[in-house]
Amino acid sequence: MANNMIKDEVNVSKLYGLEATLPKEEFLQKYHIKENGLSSGEADEKIRNLGFNEIKQSKPKKWYNYFLESLFTPFNCILLGIVAILIYTDIYLPPTPSYANIIVIAILVTASTLLDFFEEYRSNKAAEELKQMVATTTVVIRDGKEIQIPIREVTLGDTVLLSAGSLIPADLRIIEAKDLYVGQSSLTGESDSVKKQVESEIKLEELEAISDLDTICFMGTNVISGSAKGIVIKTADSTYFGKVAHTLTAGKPKTAFQKGIESISKLLIRFMLIMIPLVFLLNAWKHDIITAFTFAVAIAIGITPLLLPVILSSSLSKGAIRMSKKKTIVKKLDSIQNFGAMNILCTDKTGTLTEDKIVLEKYLDINGEEDIRVLKHAFLNSYFQTGLKGNIDEAVIKRGLENDLGNLSNVYKKIDEIPFDFSRRRLSVIVSDGTKKQLITKGAVEEILNICTMVDYKGEVSPITKEIKENIRKISKNLNKDGLRVVAVCQKNDISKIEQFSVSDEKNMVLLGFIGFLDPPKESAKESIEKLNRAGIRVVVLTGDNAEVTRCICNKVGINSKNIVLGNKLDKLTDIAVLRLLRKTNIFAKLSPIQKARIVRLLREARKCCWIYG
Repeated sequence: MANNMIKDEVNVSKLYGLEATLPKEEFLQKYHIKENGLSSGEADEKIRNLGFNEIKQSKPKKWYNYFLESLFTPFNCILLGIVAILIYTDIYLPPTPSYANIIVIAILVTASTLLDFFEEYRSNKAAEELKQMVATTTVVIRDGKEIQIPIREVTLGDTVLLSAGSLIPADLRIIEAKDLYVGQSSLTGESDSVKKQVESEIKLEELEAISDLDTICFMGTNVISGSAKGIVIKTADSTYFGKVAHTLTAGKPKTAFQKGIESISKLLIRFMLIMIPLVFLLNAWKHDIITAFTFAVAIAIGITPLLLPVILSSSLSKGAIRMSKKKTIVKKLDSIQNFGAMNILCTDKTGTLTEDKIVLEKYLDINGEEDIRVLKHAFLNSYFQTGLKGNIDEAVIKRGLENDLGNLSNVYKKIDEIPFDFSRRRLSVIVSDGTKKQLITKGAVEEILNICTMVDYKGEVSPITKEIKENIRKISKNLNKDGLRVVAVCQKNDISKIEQFSVSDEKNMVLLGFIGFLDPPKESAKESIEKLNRAGIRVVVLTGDNAEVTRCICNKVGINSKNIVLGNKLDKLTDIAVLRLLRKTNIFAKLSPIQKARIVRLLREARKCCWIYG
């Protein structure tokens, strides 16, 4: 774990103890935190003095870094070594210097280096420009207003607003929180989310590891659920993430292509180390030493494939140029060989096989009949929730506005919210129209059924029965078979006496119905799958979506959906058992990111070439 690797270098108590254990009011006073956040002038001045919020190792390379990497490849190093010997044998020793061999090798090295350098530098430059266009942003309070800024512009003292899905932009001290859970696996290696709060339950002298810091959120981690407000206490290299980045020196694993080149280079060097002395000794007894040595060097040059670096660089460059015409950036030329050697393609579904442009197609009551009341409640939930507004919320709001429900935002007022999290898989808002309060919840069908004891059909409320539940599941499954993603909607009216709302209030609710979303497959997906199959490349779908929706989409794009394995089954199987499943299964549904990574790891360990896409 990263945490263990830097334990000796980072004194958690010294770095974070004071900020973590100070009571909120004392922290705000000590660090002169303003309710309206920093002013634009203060933020600009701090950025000028402290620099941007960037880890040094993640900054773009200079042009000469790419040039040196291209120059000192294994083959080029062999050729440069031969040049060094030739300078002695062809220039220094003979009475009449000969430059021919040196010039030929120098031209070959230069051609190989420049081909590699220009292609990689151009591609990486384009990738950096693309990264700037899609730079991650965060919400901060500046001049009393909530604004969205690039993470690199976050500075000390900034007030950052967090919600489900947010990436923590710097090390923060939490000053407001509601059901805040953060994933710290990128730092600690532990997959379980950690609760963060306003007041620490740990004393200063008890702090030993970052897992003890319950009031601090760390750069590079992410919000699993809840919402919060935090003050930036450390940025860039001074953050814990920055210290991890500088401590971990291990680079990316070498590709099969790089290992092959290194293997051939080492073999050539061994031959030279054996052949040069051997040839020299065999000739030295009947020729003079200079002639024998020159002949031995000629043998070394003869067994070295001088044109190989140029051939490799030109071939890979040609591949990169062809890829660029397909609007694909190749940052490392070596990856072209990996791409060509691919025999298994692991792909996501949403946004890869599908358009990722979700449209709300249906709003149905518990009997599968269209009901505008279901859309109305879903609209209120999506409109007033302040967490991460995903495609589903945007689709609900768009459809609500098309059905003239926009005026509801003026009629109703938000009272509170119970944020979405990935364990409950639902989200609730509490709204009031001035006469009564309502708790409105939407989420996954099974999770909503678990908290409902009543159903509402055309305004009549009745107890939910086993038969009703089975009918609801049947309707939901039929919608899934049609390729629709289904979300259930429920409400609760008798909440006037509740002042502070929490997850425990999501019970004894009334089920209203469903909303169904369609994410159609891409027009190019089926043709692409067919081309891959003709090329002998097997496509494996790894998705977090449910089995029926996945089956429908896969059938439409031509992927065999006979066998579908769910994520909960994988957790019960050993690695060997999962590998057996991989031989006959092309679709894995309801997977977590960790389960996806496990499948890819197993494919790689089984020495199969696997390319992750999407």
